Amino acid sequence: MGARGEIRFLLNGAPVALGNVRPDETLLDYLRLRQRLTGTKEGCAEGDCGACTVLVGRLRNGALSYESVNACIRFLGSLDACHVVTVEHLKRADGSLHPVQQAMVDYHGSQCGFCTPGFVMSLYALWMREAQPSDRAIEKALQGNLCRCTGYEPIVRAARAVSDYGNAASDPLATERAAVIAALQGMKDGARVEIGSGRERLLIPADVDDFAAILEAEPEATIVAGATDVGLWVTKFMRDIAPVVFIGGLDGLQEIREQDGVISIGAGVSYTGAFELLAKRIPALGALIDRIGGEQVRNMGTIGGNIANGSPIGDTPPPLIALGATLTLRRGSARRTIPLEDFFIDYGKQDRVPGEFVEAVHVPVPDAASRFAVWKISKRRDEDITAVLGAFDLRIADGRVEAARIAYGGMAATPKRAKSVEAALTGKAWTQETVEAALSAYDDDFQPISDMRASADYRMMAAKNLLRRYFLESTGAGAVNLSRHEAA
Repeated sequence: MGARGEIRFLLNGAPVALGNVRPDETLLDYLRLRQRLTGTKEGCAEGDCGACTVLVGRLRNGALSYESVNACIRFLGSLDACHVVTVEHLKRADGSLHPVQQAMVDYHGSQCGFCTPGFVMSLYALWMREAQPSDRAIEKALQGNLCRCTGYEPIVRAARAVSDYGNAASDPLATERAAVIAALQGMKDGARVEIGSGRERLLIPADVDDFAAILEAEPEATIVAGATDVGLWVTKFMRDIAPVVFIGGLDGLQEIREQDGVISIGAGVSYTGAFELLAKRIPALGALIDRIGGEQVRNMGTIGGNIANGSPIGDTPPPLIALGATLTLRRGSARRTIPLEDFFIDYGKQDRVPGEFVEAVHVPVPDAASRFAVWKISKRRDEDITAVLGAFDLRIADGRVEAARIAYGGMAATPKRAKSVEAALTGKAWTQETVEAALSAYDDDFQPISDMRASADYRMMAAKNLLRRYFLESTGAGAVNLSRHEAA
């Protein structure tokens, strides 16, 4: 099938076909400037405050799921064959408020009102998943929404009460689901999408093979999966990212499976998509994912993108390195698999040739002899960037360290193993004295820098203290007994 020159999606209740889409046009700008749907607000323009929250529904294996996303950093070109739902769609035919809106009114969940549409949409997504959510589920759903007026308690009370105002099964997103699925299936025609000319182009591959062919021909193109980082290149740094290849809708990159004790995660799998299996099989990774951004960011961002980005403060590479993960890279039809730790060469430089892309990451599940833990240090507990992140996977038998893999983020120009520290521990008795003696080896492994998140001295102190914490909790002397998998 030939190329198509437009993207197609549903906006609230109407089909949309657009052939005039800039590669860097955001969903927020489209809604406010072209559609005049101004209920969706711009607050931070970087995916932090949630004022721009909308729902996006996408088909996965024939099933339709809706997720809250940040419209400020979600590109319009990523929405082919999706259903976009804004706060305006909640309006009832008789003029009455939606149950989420009415609960917010009655429980005084809004003061200045600027952030309220975003809260409403996040709670709407939660209500459609869980009609009677727990307080933990409510807090998790609202991690990515900031309010400077109410102190959150009225909003939480409203969230608890939504089902008193209506039945989620009777909501239009539930009753009209079959029709929406049919409409979206009709939009998935298997064609490549190409819009624009010259450098100012956006491309949506027909499938993963087509993506490989596109990238071979245009190795300098910007690859966009979730846009949680690339979105800021546009909104904050005004970078030219064209041409852009959008891969978030490629089913071939969405697979996550476990086979022979190894979890393979396609490069397009979001944090949310990976959460269930990882939280079940490697609980420490599940707990870590819960602290990456807010729910909107986790719905958009991908583990593959977090790796490919190469950031020294990316949250997933250190624990995956500690677990001995490997990475599959693809160029055209050729593939190679390397240890994940070897992918990171220097700041901003990875082992990836032109036209090559991350296809999947493979994560060994710790066995019964392994004691795996990961801890993230940041100024705020939720929705904050890492200052230091330490990941530990030690095997201890008969009171001695048989093997050790320790990796850190935020301590070097890349995510990096603490090999000197590992060597200082391996073969030694697992005692406080051994741990204290190994601390001097940190100076051989790391020379951290000072920046707005932490000073070099603080980073080094925190890194050493995480090893102390690991020892205390692994021996039962700490506040929590580390059995197999622990995170905080």
